[in-house]
Amino acid sequence: MSATTEFDPAAPAPSGIAGRRDLASSVGPEARVAHSKLYSRFVGLMKLVLPMVALMLIALVIAWPHLNTADLRFRIGFAALQLSDSKDPSMINPRYVGTDKDNQPFSITADLARNLAGSGAEVELEMPKADITTEDGTWLVLTAKNGIFARTDKKLNLNGAVNLFHDSGYEFRTERADIDLAAGVATGNDPVEGQGPFGHLTANGFRLIDKGRTILFTGKSKLTLYPNAGKAVK
Repeated sequence: MSATTEFDPAAPAPSGIAGRRDLASSVGPEARVAHSKLYSRFVGLMKLVLPMVALMLIALVIAWPHLNTADLRFRIGFAALQLSDSKDPSMINPRYVGTDKDNQPFSITADLARNLAGSGAEVELEMPKADITTEDGTWLVLTAKNGIFARTDKKLNLNGAVNLFHDSGYEFRTERADIDLAAGVATGNDPVEGQGPFGHLTANGFRLIDKGRTILFTGKSKLTLYPNAGKAVK
């Protein structure tokens, strides 16, 4: 007894792996040969194009530092001329370092510095910051909106929102302060306000000596002591 298979045109097309095998078998040998030739041409073309692209990238990496350096020198020089009308160009993010009479280091940084006209030893600073280190390792920081630094005399005049910080925990604010970096002395005749472990203080002026170990307040002064302030102050 033999079985026969009838083909129904209305039946759905085969799906899944069996369906794909049926479709692949339906492609003629001419189409497969043409596809093989096209793929071979694509592989051969990539063998030529990819090495050329790699060589171009290597050449660009080697040449880029020389092109970038020349362009950077031009832009920095142009910006410096725009920042100052004097012969000396302005300096962005300057840093000045030195030592005091005890051979302890100090440093002054700023956002911008300009040499004052007629005096190469004095520099006008924008947003200056002075860092002073003492012999026992403590530090003192002064910041302001503006300042003038006399490099030869090692003196710094601060003006506008002057803030004084000491790592022992106190902070004072005033409008102007004159600092002798070599002697470790700072003075101010404008009203001063501050706080620390001892409490809150206001005065008409101040005098800081020995790099902040001693601070004298002048004029009318008012001190509000915090509880247990005597234990915090040594």
